[in-house]
Amino acid sequence: MKENKIQDKKKPAQVTPAGAKILGALNEFRDALNEGGKLEDQFTVRTVELDLHATTYQASDVKDARRILGLSQPLFAKFLGVNLSTVRSWEHGINTPSPLATRFLDEIRTSPRHWKARLKQMITDKNPGRPTNQD
Repeated sequence: MKENKIQDKKKPAQVTPAGAKILGALNEFRDALNEGGKLEDQFTVRTVELDLHATTYQASDVKDARRILGLSQPLFAKFLGVNLSTVRSWEHGINTPSPLATRFLDEIRTSPRHWKARLKQMITDKNPGRPTNQD
């Protein structure tokens, strides 16, 4: 009895021009690594630096960032991923925002339209079908 062998006749993957360029560069890099020479003599090496100075936030600055978005303290806290008591302590000058929160507040102040649009995407109506003041 003959066994029918199924041959795997997969077509070779099609490579886009961009993919071919990337593969070529990776092969060139692999060859350079195997040769053991100085990579910086064969390839462009760039050093970049980010200019990220921490902003010092006063209580009024935190309130301004919240008001830019038109949010109450509870919603602002939820949006930032912090406790309501944290936002209140910032706005009363008891504590200052952490470096991570400061970066987020900077982003809100730098691109308010972006963050307002993101907020609109997150809104869900808890009472569908019920008339609102906007109707």
